[in-house]
Amino acid sequence: MSDTQSDNELLERIAEALERLAPPPPPPADPLAHPAYVWRDGGLTAAREFKPLALDLLTGIDAQKDALVENARRLARGHAAHDVLLWGSRGAGKSALVKAAVGALQEEGAAIALIEVAGDHLEGLPKLFARIADVPRAFILFIDDLGFEEGSAAPRHLRSLLEGGAEARPANARLHVTANRRHIVHRDMKEQDSPIHPRDVIDDRLALADRFGLSLGFHVCDQPTYVAMVEGYAKALGLAFDPQDAIAWATQRGSRSGRVAWQYVVELAGRQGKAV
Repeated sequence: MSDTQSDNELLERIAEALERLAPPPPPPADPLAHPAYVWRDGGLTAAREFKPLALDLLTGIDAQKDALVENARRLARGHAAHDVLLWGSRGAGKSALVKAAVGALQEEGAAIALIEVAGDHLEGLPKLFARIADVPRAFILFIDDLGFEEGSAAPRHLRSLLEGGAEARPANARLHVTANRRHIVHRDMKEQDSPIHPRDVIDDRLALADRFGLSLGFHVCDQPTYVAMVEGYAKALGLAFDPQDAIAWATQRGSRSGRVAWQYVVELAGRQGKAV
């Protein structure tokens, strides 16, 4: 074997090893073929699992549920629809409601899908907009648990995507953003004077919250509502439960919310030898 052949074989083996370490990205998913997607590394990928909760299992948030579903239904029908900010307490059902609304409309036969977008990859959204703008389907672009680091340009960038400019989202797509606070970042009186919190940055973030046409608040639920949530989950899954035990579970965790109710039901199913 010549030295040239030996060198070529060595290079081929090195190239094969590099491909195994860094395989080429998968082909982009068909935007008409799947119920949910993830926008990752500039490409659209089908979500591995999309199993939203049934809408009727989400209790204690009826007003928010009605408003969100009606807005999404308008979007799916090609009518005017709002971008949505879902703000408030952790575990109150914000993310679950967005997914449940999409799932419910899909069961109705609506041409709508969910695309999950990481909050730290907003700069890639114009490329996603171009990808889906001409697709005959509606899309809810879901940005979960949005927050900004100090000095971030993301608030101003997201504002341009929400309203006006060449990079505004297309008519068949609306942003659905969840955040733990009404104005996305914590505000206190010290911000007014602190050089670490320039006034224009504060105004940018407040203006961002105002760009959402529909703003839905979620709050800590009371004890009867929490027990009703547990009861709804338990009944749907065929689980027996003791309300006092459910209350004790929430007390141990120091909060009552839809998330805590679901965690209790998972615990309950485990005790009773059932899967959820």
